[in-house]
Amino acid sequence: MIDLHWLYVLAGAVFAAFAISSVRDRTNPKRLGNAAFWGLLAASFWFGDFFGDLGNGVLVLALVAIAGAHLLGKGKGASTSPEEREESSQRYGNRLFLPALIIPLTAFVGTLAFNYTPLKGLGLIDPKSVTLVLLGLGVIIALAVCYVWLRPPATAPIEEGRRLMESIGWAAVLPQMLAALGAIFAVAGVGTTVGAIAGAILPSGNTFLAVLLYAGGMAVFTMIMGNAFAAFPVMIAAIGVPILIHQDGGNPAVIGAVGMLAGFCGTLCTPMAANFNIVPAALLELRNQYAVIRAQVPTALPLFAVNVLIIYFAAFR
Repeated sequence: MIDLHWLYVLAGAVFAAFAISSVRDRTNPKRLGNAAFWGLLAASFWFGDFFGDLGNGVLVLALVAIAGAHLLGKGKGASTSPEEREESSQRYGNRLFLPALIIPLTAFVGTLAFNYTPLKGLGLIDPKSVTLVLLGLGVIIALAVCYVWLRPPATAPIEEGRRLMESIGWAAVLPQMLAALGAIFAVAGVGTTVGAIAGAILPSGNTFLAVLLYAGGMAVFTMIMGNAFAAFPVMIAAIGVPILIHQDGGNPAVIGAVGMLAGFCGTLCTPMAANFNIVPAALLELRNQYAVIRAQVPTALPLFAVNVLIIYFAAFR
């Protein structure tokens, strides 16, 4: 049966390829630091279950040490020349986006087919991981389509993937780190403490204020930790489950899903979400490193207000 472990193997293979490619890149003076960083990340995907808590903790500290010591750099090589890329852009135009659309389409159509056809009974895919497995399958299909259609050099996916990851740098692993931080906060009882404070200040029976505090907490904690996935365990334990669901009888699906959207409004407004907000500014060579955030705030604020209203009217009606 195909489950998440297969995706870990695939992801580990990609990062291992980045590590090997980094060693061979003579244009990057920090190629050994890059190779060590991507190699350790590959090891975490392949052998994380065997390392245990202590081993994985040491591995994370090694990643932080490499990034903190500024041992990551960017090479100057590319699998194709600027002229070749310009010619390809002129020839294919917007059709170049089609392979990227294959990935979500495979996940969406495949999930529907798995749930509403006899495929579910074949036992090929773990039902708990079907969407993520199909997302990985979509990546493989899109890659195959690119090879057949565009006929790039054999190593182009690895070289260009590594070049992109080098541009992003350590921020590429920030979502994983922040998600783990959210789990640590939950285990440490931060949610319980926040819940006790919320219970003390919230008027009994005032559902709207509870919704506002829950959504606002999701946005604020997301701004602090950089990712709504990190904020969710804290706020769902503090207010979502004990107050909105158990006390006020709210719909868990609406509270969970739209609460996450409220958190993502905080993502739009924080430099802590470096891979979304700071890295694009660097890649686009914008004068202001916070230009992306400034452009997103006018969207984030009304979207947050709409999410609050959706939770209030949809979860309790």
